[in-house]
This record gives sequence, structure tokens and C-alpha cells, in this order.
Amino acid sequence: MTAVGALTALLVPPTGTAQAAAPQESRPVYSYEDAIRESVWVDTGLDGDSDGRPDRVAVDVIRPLEPARQGRRVPAIMDASPYYSCCGRGNESQRKTYDADGAPLQFPLYYDNYFVPRGYAVVLVDLAGTNRSDGCVDVGGPSDVRSAKAVVDWLGGRARGYSRPAGGETVRADWSDGSTGMIGKSYDGTIANAVAATGVAGLKTIVPIGAISSWYDYYFAEGAPLYDSGPDWLSDYVESPAARGRCQAVQQRLVEGAPRSGDLTPLWRQRDYPPNADRVHASVFVVHGLQDLNVRAKHFGQWWDALAEQGVRRKIWLSQTGHVDPFDFRRAEWVSTLHRWFDHELMGYDNGIDREPMADVETAPDRWTTHRSWPSADARTTTLLPDIGEDAGVGTLSLEPARDGLEESFTDDPTSSETEWAANIDMSTPEKVGFRTAPLSRDLRLSGAGEVTVTARASTDSAHLSAVLVDLGPDTIRDYADSGEGISTLPETDCWGESSGADSACYKKTRASTAEVDYTVFSRGWADLGNHAGDGTGRPLTPGESYSITIALHPSDHVVPAGHRLALVVAGTDGGFIDPPASTPRLSVDLARTSARLPLVGGADAFARATGGSLLRPGGAETAALRGLPGVYAAPPVP
Repeated sequence: MTAVGALTALLVPPTGTAQAAAPQESRPVYSYEDAIRESVWVDTGLDGDSDGRPDRVAVDVIRPLEPARQGRRVPAIMDASPYYSCCGRGNESQRKTYDADGAPLQFPLYYDNYFVPRGYAVVLVDLAGTNRSDGCVDVGGPSDVRSAKAVVDWLGGRARGYSRPAGGETVRADWSDGSTGMIGKSYDGTIANAVAATGVAGLKTIVPIGAISSWYDYYFAEGAPLYDSGPDWLSDYVESPAARGRCQAVQQRLVEGAPRSGDLTPLWRQRDYPPNADRVHASVFVVHGLQDLNVRAKHFGQWWDALAEQGVRRKIWLSQTGHVDPFDFRRAEWVSTLHRWFDHELMGYDNGIDREPMADVETAPDRWTTHRSWPSADARTTTLLPDIGEDAGVGTLSLEPARDGLEESFTDDPTSSETEWAANIDMSTPEKVGFRTAPLSRDLRLSGAGEVTVTARASTDSAHLSAVLVDLGPDTIRDYADSGEGISTLPETDCWGESSGADSACYKKTRASTAEVDYTVFSRGWADLGNHAGDGTGRPLTPGESYSITIALHPSDHVVPAGHRLALVVAGTDGGFIDPPASTPRLSVDLARTSARLPLVGGADAFARATGGSLLRPGGAETAALRGLPGVYAAPPVP
């Protein structure tokens, strides 16, 4: 067999009678050092900066030389990002670098080092208005999405590319086989979600990591403002200096379209991707941290559910980290799994990954379980009800309803947060009310998203509400509230792929960063009571009048172990996340019309068995001295 024939046997998907003998994965048989590195500017068809010319986005491509010489086409792995010059990518904040002539040298992250020798092209796209692209940053809107979609079209032969930013020779992606997979963390993964929701041809799979599914839900929670800034701040943060000068009109449209009122405006509806899940033809491999308090778990949950309704083929990894890439919390397993996923989705290898369990869930630091489906097929929505305890402000949580007329009251304190509430669950404190079970006699697993309906009357015309689920008991957890959000970076490195003089395949190792705690907040949700009508518009409250609102809890997969207690906290402004309110009302909660609907594996029967049918009546001897975790963000985070 010739050398060319040997390479073809290694990289062409198995077919026919040769299938049994064919390899089941792409192999690193191509030279990374000799790979073709080029920059192309692709027309988006939009004129976001209103300069009279179609915007062109910069696309840096690295692809193996040998298939090009042989006239064979290769699939593309694409990461479209606004961060390649302003902020960097990955745990080591890598940026793109170029030689004196503007040719690309360093491609951030390991995708190029690992996958190019295996026969893939890696395509890194500067979103409109960033790095070497023109146009304006649109924060998840049409210009953002179009600037990435146009590149997928270019890879499929349906869009124009050029050798220079303004003019130059036409460049065709005649090396591309038309199959593209998009990947990226945070904003990058958000763009992958958005492009998939356009139904663009040729996009075979996406791998969104810690990605947004609705930009409204990034900045608000049912009307409650989550950060003291809007998308205009983020746009200004990532735009190139040139774009800042020419994109003031776009910035102003972002300000006007995203008022801090919390109303669901047309701008937000335009940036809501789950309603377009019926257009998604790509498979989806979701990765998210269950303790991600930047891009919160609600984002993957509502996207996952929408995809499931449309029958989209899916896979999911859920970690106990915060906003962390799987390369930094489960490196070897991640690279192997991603390799097999791309081989299957883009090269057509029948390697069995589509028949393996759908979900990997981290249950303790570096301890993982697999599941055939997610959420658990045995999860049942179970209604748990609060009741008053012997001490005011300290109550019980059970299957039995409270008596009519019972109320618990608290006064909003925006300087307090979920950590203080959880630490003081066994004490009556003025800023919250808490309800908990007796110590469990057996493990109780929650899998999926729950909700809490609160009926309350406020003393002022506006009020924030928070609902928090707590596992009361000692544990060792990933320290998601630390600066590393559950990982520590080590000085030692390991290597993933091949290096060149300008682009190393070696990255600093990490390990789990852990904390010993006496409680774990594992799900939370927030709302503005003025949004009780559920139509996306806030209204002033009538002081003293009762309103009911259902607060969506972030999805979770958590086991409350035997001996621990499950608790629910209802309070006002969660000081770690919600902007301070205009007023600090006193709220009275109607217990008979307040409930939590939680996804319990085994349902009400499992809850009854775990609680033994008895309720905890609190006493001073059961008050625990619980250690809180520090707050997470003092400034607006960046997705």
C-alpha cells in the first residue's frame, strides 16, 4: 500500500465489507508544523456599522497540508468568539497572534494542536466588531449570529470570502467537505446555540460549554435585575477600538432596547433561542457547571428541554464547578470524549458514542456517574409544602399542607444573601423564612428543574423574591465560590497534540479545589413580584394586596444524603446576585398558598420513605453553627 493509501485508510469512514477491519478513530498522521495557516474575510451580508459596505468578519484557518495536496476535503471545527484580542480564551487567556505580515501564528486553545493532525480544519472566527473584523458587536443579536452563520455558509460554498479585509482576491473553502462542528465556552457557546437555531445547512453538531440560551435570562430573572449593567457594557468591553468609534448608534440601540425595568422587550425576544429549537438540525453536546453563577444552570436547562421536545440528538456533561471548561476539570476524559464525538458527527465513524449513556454527572469532586437519560426518567414532580414551626421564621417542609391563615413574614435586606440564609436556617432571622425536613433516613435525589410558587403581600409597591434549595449537612464540595470556581491551576503542564514554534500544545494542569462545608446551596431562583402576571411586563404592587408568582429554580442533579436535611428558603433580594431594590418592603407569605414542586427521583413515595413520615419540630439544640461561603461576584461577570 502506498503512503497515500495508508493515510486514506486511516481517515476515511469505514463502509461496506471493510467496516470490521477499519479503525474507529481518526489518527494523528498529519504534520502540525506544516499545516496551512491562512486568514480570510467573509461577507456577512449586513452593514452593522452603516459605512455603506457589507461587514466582513475575519476568519483564521489552520488545516492539514497533506489532504490539500491529495485533493481531499476535510471537516471543520469552528469557534466563533468576541474574545480573541480583548480577553483571551481558556484558563491561560490565550490570544490570537500574527506575524509581521498578518498571517496567523497562535491559535488559542488546544483544538488546532490536537485535531489538525487528525485530519480536521480548525476555524476561529472574530465576531463582528472584534479583533480584525468590521461591523459592530450585537450581543447575541442578528449581527453576532450572522457573522458566525456566514462562515458556516462559506465553508459550505454559499458565501463569499476574500484575501483582505476590504477587497482582495476571492477565497473559496474548496478544501472543506461542508461538515462543520461549532464549539465554545460562554459567549462562544452561546453563538453556537444561536447559529444552530437558524437551521443553517452544514452545521452537523454543536458543543456549547457554559452557554447562554436566552440573553434576557442572563441579565434578569423574571423581572429582577441581576447585574448593574446591560448588554451595552459587554459590547463596549469586547469591541475593537475602531469599532467603538463607529458603533455608537448600535450601542444606543442596545441601551434603549434593554431597559433596566426588567420588561421582556423585542430586543430580548430576538435573543431567545429555545423557541427556535424546531430549526435545529445539528446534534448537541451540552456541558455546564451546576454551580455556574455567571451563566446560570437555567440556560442549559431550558435549551435542553426545548431540544428534547424536538427530538434533537443530545449528550450532556454536568459538573459541580462554576464557569469552567471541561478541559480544566476532567481533561483526559474530555479530550477523548470530544475526539470520539467529532469523529462520529463530522467524519462518520461508527464508534458507538451515540449508543452510550446520555449523561455524565459529577456527584462529588472528581466522582462521576453515568445515566441513560437526563433528567432521570424516574424523576417525578413532587409538591412539598411549608408549615409553621414552633419558632416564628423557622418552619417545616413536608407533603402535608399548612392550615389556612398561617403566615410568615420577613423584611427585605439587600445586604444579605443565600449563604447567610442557609447558615441561619435553624434560627429565626428578620430577613428570611426557612423550611426544612427532618434528617433523612435514606438518600434523596433531585434531578431536573423545580419551581416555587410564593403568595405574598408587600408593604411597598415593589418587591424582590428569592427561593433557595439547601442540603443541610457536612460535605466536601468543589469550591465554586472561590476565584477558580472549583479548580486550582498547577505549575506543571501536559500536552495535547503537536506544537509549533509559535503555538504550544502544552497547558497547565489543574486539580479540584474543594471546601469543607456544613451546607450546600444547590438550586436557586429569583423574581420581581411585580412580574406576577407572567407576561414579561412588571407592574407596581398595591401595598397589602396578595400576589402569587412562580419562581423557576435552576436545574440541578443533587443527592441529599441520608442524615442530611432538605431545606427551602424564601427571602427578598439575594445580595450576591440581584441589584438593590428601590424599596425594602416587609413581606408576609401565605403558607397555605405557597409550595415547592421539585423533581424527586421516586417522587412522593421516595420523599415519604426518606422522611419517615415525621416532621422536624425545631428546637435550640438542633441549631447548627454553619459556615458560609464568600460571595461570588462584586462586578458584572463576562459570559
